[in-house]
Amino acid sequence: MEETLAQAADRPVLGVGLVGYAFMGAAHSQAWRTAPHAFDLPLRPHLAVLCGRDAAAVRIAAARLGWTATETDWHALIKRDDVDLVDVCTPGYLHAEIAIAALEAGKHVLCEKPLANTLAEAEDMAAAAARAATRGVRAMTGFNYRRVPAVALARQLVTEGRIGQLRHVRASYLQDWLVDPSFPLTWRLQRERAGSGALGDLGAHIVDLTQYLTGELIAGVSAVTATFVAERPLAEAPGAAPRSGPVTVDDAAVFTARLSSGALASFEATRFATGHKNQLRIELNGDRGSLAFDLERLNELEFYDRAGEGTEAGFRRISVTEPGHPYLSAWWPPGHVLGWEHTFTHEVRDLVTAIAAGSDPAPSFQDGLQVQRVLAAVEQSAARESSWTPVPAN
Repeated sequence: MEETLAQAADRPVLGVGLVGYAFMGAAHSQAWRTAPHAFDLPLRPHLAVLCGRDAAAVRIAAARLGWTATETDWHALIKRDDVDLVDVCTPGYLHAEIAIAALEAGKHVLCEKPLANTLAEAEDMAAAAARAATRGVRAMTGFNYRRVPAVALARQLVTEGRIGQLRHVRASYLQDWLVDPSFPLTWRLQRERAGSGALGDLGAHIVDLTQYLTGELIAGVSAVTATFVAERPLAEAPGAAPRSGPVTVDDAAVFTARLSSGALASFEATRFATGHKNQLRIELNGDRGSLAFDLERLNELEFYDRAGEGTEAGFRRISVTEPGHPYLSAWWPPGHVLGWEHTFTHEVRDLVTAIAAGSDPAPSFQDGLQVQRVLAAVEQSAARESSWTPVPAN
């Protein structure tokens, strides 16, 4: 053990600066703390700086989450010599400005999804990442569900041809935290800060998973969106008269699509699915078999193989907890399940490994841009009475 610790201490340090310390910031903080203890990383992450606008609040968060120093201005964070990588966990309207500035300053970037609030911003970010890559600076979009071991195994099975020619994809991401009309108007319900509603927040995940698992791009869409509660209460100081403000994003989005191979797909993203707290499900049907994954059963993958058809044919449940499964060699004995937070640890592992190897991590900013193109096409289709809208390819 002493030799292992000494070897780890001799590895180059990767100084990390994180912008944002709420929900996603806390998840990323845990990942940066945990990854070097679970995996044999080629670089040693150092939680150098946590950035937030409220000086007192960010100091408290830094102490709780394990960060060494704090800043209240992200410009100052980017200028620091002890920061080699900038992790962007802010609302979407800040993604482009921070990520582009960091890349131009020679800092690697991890940016939460969706990549940006607008297609134009995403294009600028992808262009900045491409320029930075020529200087050895890397950028990755934070689609953490790619790092679920069961999802990574599904991708392997598709690549190996186990489901054959793809025919159908059906994907849904269902939450219910907006069902109560008295829920306050937060930044996630304001277009100028969030970009879109359930479409970008949840739909981005199932669009990325579809393109990742199938290895195909979405070629076109036909969509409808809805905002069920048009106004919500504003947070007011105690004793102030209650006021409300407009909801300027979608509450739900439903769309059909065609993939580049001609396969058909359907998508549903909503924050009004009463009784569903965080259910993501995706199923792929091919001419040789099918695969299905449900986030509420995160350690399992369902697989149907037509080669085994007979009187006992049916989907079989694969418990993805074996050491030979993706990412599992770093964790517990077989049957000891992982959780949602491990996806971010795996994300950090893959990013640090790519940076050390001098290779481009995935999903790239270009991948994030392609998802943004799909989201933009969905909005365009919904605005045009569900008219068929092609999605430009990379």
